[in-house]
Amino acid sequence: MIEGWLDRLKWNADGLVPVVTQDAASDRVLMHAWMNRAALAETVATGAVVYWSRSRQNLWRKGEESGHVQKVREIRLDCDDDALLIRVDQSGGIACHTGRESCFFLQLVEGRWVAVDPILKDPQEIYKR
Repeated sequence: MIEGWLDRLKWNADGLVPVVTQDAASDRVLMHAWMNRAALAETVATGAVVYWSRSRQNLWRKGEESGHVQKVREIRLDCDDDALLIRVDQSGGIACHTGRESCFFLQLVEGRWVAVDPILKDPQEIYKR
């Protein structure tokens, strides 16, 4: 791999870049998260998506607890070099900690947010800790 590819990204003041994750088969947007240099480097090295958890302040290996691993199909950088799109194969068909396919399950309907996607698996069954 060509040295310095990480340097092209415009990392924010916290050393992070926003990531939109999309299902490679359906094109559905699954989630938005953040990566730091270590998370992106590990993602590229292993082929499994790793994010940076801002709340826990550590690497978040997607699926390490739930089993809903995201396998990388492709990684794209936007034209401003400050956002990533990662297309994945989503294991188990669940990307959201709420047990839904996508984290984007709320739709604005007549001035209120309505859950329009079903829960595919109870989160208490997914996260037993």
